[in-house]
Amino acid sequence: MAITLAGDALVTFLLASVRIITWIAIVPPFSTRAIPAMAKVVLALGLALAMAPVLGTQRVDMGTAALVMNVLTQVLIGAAMGFVTYLLFMAVTMAGSLVDMFGGFAMAAAFDPMTMNMNTVFGKFHQMLATMLLFATGGHLLVIGGLLSTFRFLPLGSAPESSTITDVITTAFSLFFTVAVQIALPMIAVLFIADLGLALLTKVAPQLNAINVMFPAKIGLTLLLIGLSFPVLPHAMAMLVDLANEAMFEISGGGG
Repeated sequence: MAITLAGDALVTFLLASVRIITWIAIVPPFSTRAIPAMAKVVLALGLALAMAPVLGTQRVDMGTAALVMNVLTQVLIGAAMGFVTYLLFMAVTMAGSLVDMFGGFAMAAAFDPMTMNMNTVFGKFHQMLATMLLFATGGHLLVIGGLLSTFRFLPLGSAPESSTITDVITTAFSLFFTVAVQIALPMIAVLFIADLGLALLTKVAPQLNAINVMFPAKIGLTLLLIGLSFPVLPHAMAMLVDLANEAMFEISGGGG
């Protein structure tokens, strides 16, 4: 029995897989080592197969040079969308890192083999909470659906405008810092007031060694009041999922 495959359909399917696998390789938690590489490839192929009805209406130039250029374009599109989504999702981790910095836990940073970078205590804790909320609320399905929707706005044979990508990445950077500060702001305010109190204590009683009092007091206060940032996380994750979808739509030319 002979099996025949349509060349055009197979090429569009593989090109769509390239965009998806590049996005998966960048966006957490899909990019972590907890998910095997083969599972990421199978997931990308399965998602591309789900878009087969849309891909079947798109035509791609079958010339060698055009195909190579198209593969590079899909890699760049997937990388741009993945980087923007990565920036927005890492805002929660950054919020935990800010709490570590103001609370005195930044010195306990350790290497995380899953993400291949240095993580602080509450930075990693906030990242795990964000991942749990993402899957518990179905936010990962919304983000993946947003990625697949870009094939309707940005067909395989076309490329986005470079100015649009630059504007979206710049906006994502500003939102990254803004959201991180907003999540960590209650803890930062409390720890800042604690610093002022310890500074006044040093002025009132100069014989006290402020260093010996400061670190235990701030660490204890951080452990006692760390829950102040938790009520903000569900709303923040829902907002970040919406922002990630809007950013991908902007890059693909679909609007916000």
